Amino acid sequence: MIYVLIGISILYALFTLILAVTWWRMPVFRASSAPPPGNLPRISVIIPVRNEAFTLPLLLADLKAQTYAPDLFEVIVADDSSTDNTLQIAQELARAVPYALRPLPLANEPTTSPKKRAIRQSITQATGDLIVTTDGDCRVGPRWLESIAVFYQQTGARLISGPISFNSDHTVFGNLQTVESSSLIGAGACTMYLGSPTMCNGANLTYEKRVFEAVSGFDGIDHVASGDDELLMHKIASRYPGGVKFLKSPDAIVHTAPQPGLRAFYHQRKRWASKWRAYQSILPSLLAVFIFASNLAVPLAVIGYWCFGVSGYQLIGLTALKAVPEWLFLGSVLTFLKKKRVLIWIPVTQLVYPLYVVFFGLAAQQKGFRWKGRDLQ
Repeated sequence: MIYVLIGISILYALFTLILAVTWWRMPVFRASSAPPPGNLPRISVIIPVRNEAFTLPLLLADLKAQTYAPDLFEVIVADDSSTDNTLQIAQELARAVPYALRPLPLANEPTTSPKKRAIRQSITQATGDLIVTTDGDCRVGPRWLESIAVFYQQTGARLISGPISFNSDHTVFGNLQTVESSSLIGAGACTMYLGSPTMCNGANLTYEKRVFEAVSGFDGIDHVASGDDELLMHKIASRYPGGVKFLKSPDAIVHTAPQPGLRAFYHQRKRWASKWRAYQSILPSLLAVFIFASNLAVPLAVIGYWCFGVSGYQLIGLTALKAVPEWLFLGSVLTFLKKKRVLIWIPVTQLVYPLYVVFFGLAAQQKGFRWKGRDLQ
């Protein structure tokens, strides 16, 4: 058994080193240093919300401060039957912002994927060439839309995935989530750069409206509660090879809040995991199995050390094969995301993450989770 674990660990170390080198080679894009573009695209920012009365005004204020001309973008707030005054706030602010703010009340109808419904209905009313999606609890910088538009002009990308980071959170749980999130963002960015996209996040996602229509939107994946981001990305990547890009720009970082507690974190991650079964490309599935097996290797080696004669040197070697390349990769991504203070939490995350991966790999086999006050399958 030990030789199987060593083999898996060596492959994982090589894989992580490839990610690190890819991340280092990926150029940082800055719209301010790019040559003046031609006709800039009109953008429709879509924000699906439900009970976001506290956070939505902050995001709408961020959009008011954009360097992108207000006549070049609109904001559609798709309210999914909020039980607080989210919709009223959006309606009131529509008269106070320089851009076109369009509150869109959604009917309270049963659906397996409320977020896809919100985005789909918003797109039918969108007037922009580009669809940009984010969440009602996010914050964006003043050059967010400008960096997306200029990057689009420079690359001709069909879909653009942007970086996500967490707001400052000094709790242990918040710091661990920050490290974990950076691994997902970094890995997704690198696979896009290598031409085989695997992961993205709908809190910072851009795609051409005509491309959404060309791939028939969410048709074929609307039975999955999650996947308004990754499953759509896979459809677009299949139709337009090379058309999926990652925008590695500090101006494009979107900040969100970590989950406040274990229960919310559990349901969020289980919702994310629910889309795994819907992957049509074999690469993301193989990658998920490989990551699962690689993270299982160290716990199995610990058990082997206590029960089956695995030597201390072998255990240390297996741990080093996993930990050192992860340090290089995660450290680079966290530094880009301006989270250097979180670097000290990498070792703690490395201890917890194998158990986390195994737990959610098993939990994903069971249906059902809670999202924004609703029980979904």
